[in-house]
Amino acid sequence: MTAQPVLSLSVQQEVQLRFLNPSDVGEVKKLCREWFPIEYPDSWYEEITSNSRFYSLAATHHARIIGLIVAELKPQSKLNKEDGDLLASYYPPATQVAYILSLGVVGDFRRNGIASLLLDSLLSYLTSKERLECKAVYLHVLSTNSVALRFYERRRFRRHLFLPYYYAIQGKARDGYSYVLYINGGQPPWSIFDYLSHCSSVMTKLQPCALPRHVYSAVRNILQRLLSRSASEVSHNS
Repeated sequence: MTAQPVLSLSVQQEVQLRFLNPSDVGEVKKLCREWFPIEYPDSWYEEITSNSRFYSLAATHHARIIGLIVAELKPQSKLNKEDGDLLASYYPPATQVAYILSLGVVGDFRRNGIASLLLDSLLSYLTSKERLECKAVYLHVLSTNSVALRFYERRRFRRHLFLPYYYAIQGKARDGYSYVLYINGGQPPWSIFDYLSHCSSVMTKLQPCALPRHVYSAVRNILQRLLSRSASEVSHNS
C-alpha cells in the first residue's frame, strides 16, 4: 500500500479543522475561483456553507482557510444519468452514496498532506456506524488534471467512466472522468468477466450426470475459452 504524505510538524501543529458557516462565503468563493476553472453560482456557495445536507469541512491555519472539502450524501435514485451505474444492480434505489463536489488546498500549503487530512476526515465520517448505508464515494475530475488523478488513484479510488465533453470551461468542451471508492462493503456492477467467472464456477460444480455429458463438456469448454479471452483482454487494457 502506498504511504500517504504526512503533514510537516510545524504545519501539523497549527492546522485545525472546522465546518464551514455562512460567514465563510466570501473567502470560499475567492479560493474556489483560484483553484477551479468552473464558475459556481452564488447560490452554490450559500448552500454549501449553510445547508446541513453538505459535509463542508475547512482546514485552517491561524484562522485562515487553507483547504476545504465539500461532499453530499444522496440516494442512488437521485444520481445523474452518467453516474447511475456506480453500484451493483442488486442495491435498492434508496442506497446512499457520497459525491465529492470540491477538494482543494492553497498553493503554499500543498504537499503537506492537507488534502489527505480532509479526505480522511470525510471517509471517517462516512464509515462510522451511523453511515454504514453509504456504499460508495465518487467524484468527477478533468481528464487533464494529472495531479488530482494521481492523488485519487493513490487513495484507492478507481476510474469508473470516461466522460467526453463533460465540462464546459470558457466556452470549450472538456473531457472528464468519474472516480469511485467503494466503502462499507459496497460493490461495483458486474463486468462480463464477473458473469463469465460465475457461470464457469457454476458449471464446475455441476455433476456431469445433471446434463448429457457431451452438452456439459461443450458448454464448459466454451465458458473456459471465453473466460480466458476476457481475462486476457482485461490484463491487456490495464
